[in-house]
Amino acid sequence: MIEALKSKCGEDSYVQQPLSYVQQRSGEQLLIGYDSQQLNQLIEQYCQQFSQLSQEKAPKILLVEQSPLKFLAAFLAAVSSNCHVFLGNPHWVKPEWQQVLNQIHPDIIIGELASIIEPSLLNNQHSRLNNKYSIININPSGLIMIPTGGSSGKIRFAIHTWETLMASVAGFHEYFGNKPVNSFCVLPLYHVSGLMQFMRSLTTGGRMVMLPFKALKAGEGRDIDPKEFFISLVPTQLAKLINQDAAEWLSRFRTVLLGGAPAWESLLTQARQDRIPLALTYGMTETASGVVTLKPEDFLSANSGNSANNNSCGQVLPHAKVTIRNGTGEMVEANQTGVITIEAKSLCHGYYSASTNLALESELSKLPNRFQTLQSDDLGYFDQQGYLYTVGRRSNKIISGGENVFPAEVEQVIRGTGLVSDVCVIGLPDDYWGQVVTAVFVPSSDQVSVAIVQQKVEGNLSKFKCPKNWVAVESLPRNGQGKLNYEQVKVIARDGLSQLKLNEINQLKVNC
Repeated sequence: MIEALKSKCGEDSYVQQPLSYVQQRSGEQLLIGYDSQQLNQLIEQYCQQFSQLSQEKAPKILLVEQSPLKFLAAFLAAVSSNCHVFLGNPHWVKPEWQQVLNQIHPDIIIGELASIIEPSLLNNQHSRLNNKYSIININPSGLIMIPTGGSSGKIRFAIHTWETLMASVAGFHEYFGNKPVNSFCVLPLYHVSGLMQFMRSLTTGGRMVMLPFKALKAGEGRDIDPKEFFISLVPTQLAKLINQDAAEWLSRFRTVLLGGAPAWESLLTQARQDRIPLALTYGMTETASGVVTLKPEDFLSANSGNSANNNSCGQVLPHAKVTIRNGTGEMVEANQTGVITIEAKSLCHGYYSASTNLALESELSKLPNRFQTLQSDDLGYFDQQGYLYTVGRRSNKIISGGENVFPAEVEQVIRGTGLVSDVCVIGLPDDYWGQVVTAVFVPSSDQVSVAIVQQKVEGNLSKFKCPKNWVAVESLPRNGQGKLNYEQVKVIARDGLSQLKLNEINQLKVNC
């Protein structure tokens, strides 16, 4: 069957590669709980569908399939058929769909979109097989566009290839001992964190469990022995599982990868007490997941790094080179903070642009071996042992009264009070201070007030770092990977402060 699929999808050795892995795994239980034979049949069906498309030009496929098995089959078939595939989030709302469709104008959409996209949004969109296709000439093979929202909420697509994703797999595989990578995946496949789990398992001889996080939180999947598995979580997911008595189960995993957002001190302390083999990671969609990772033995050891507990992001994976540079681009010494700069074979080729079809928004380096350079938005430093510590994001830095304030430091202190379940610190414009430090937080109980949290924080931060504005909310706008939408947080903060001022005015009127 697979040989027939190869014939349908072309004879070029490069495009055979994805299906070659499927062929090597035929007869194995690659996807636990799913029928591998059904996966092969679905791949064949999608290859037949894609073979109807023009052989001269690369069609653009928007993949918005909610079934994991259909998603993976369509993904493998699209890449093998020289299609340019865009991974879509089925949970995008109308404004996001409008933004995405206006960017990419897909030639074909894979997925049950009747209940996802309003028909009006598909007007003037190319969705028929006989349309003309745009040509993208960065690579002779199909491109893989992975969505990234960043901190602004604006959706962009990072341009990857099978080769950049495989470079990430190779680095991860070597770093963790060149053993088969078994993945317990509770993150979405359309996100780089979920997709790369499948890539690792498929290409290293591992197995994979796919389960929605809600199902895991409800207790499903815990009958599976996790001893040989990696699981990837964001900090909020880890906290929820620990609070639901899943710590002992998590402690039996080979490795619990933790990324997507900064983890707070008390969460790491609890994980260490529960002997959970955490591997804190640093990476992004543009790097095809992690380029720096802390090994579990370093996290659990009291003698790693420069302090009693090693809460760093770890050390650099073999496929990447990470340096810290100052404002003029020069490398700085150990323990000096600067911009985290990345060179890696897994780096994307830039971002997809509708106006030019393909715009490289990040400058490509001229280094050999396809290395590219990405100057991140993150600030950090390496210690003497080569462990990376992140400080915060350059774009989130607050300048208040001429002083630099990094939200991550303030958030860590606020979380350390134990009085909040979530918090975001931002800077709002102010005529006197330039920016005023503002904390938007979720109280851990009804008994927690602004005054109580404020009192706990004072004394643990320099005065200029202490928030001058406090806004209590029921929840913060985070996506499925735990990342905040800072633009929405600013709107919430402004609205909350306006309401507080209105309440104060009304109270004065009553007192008068």
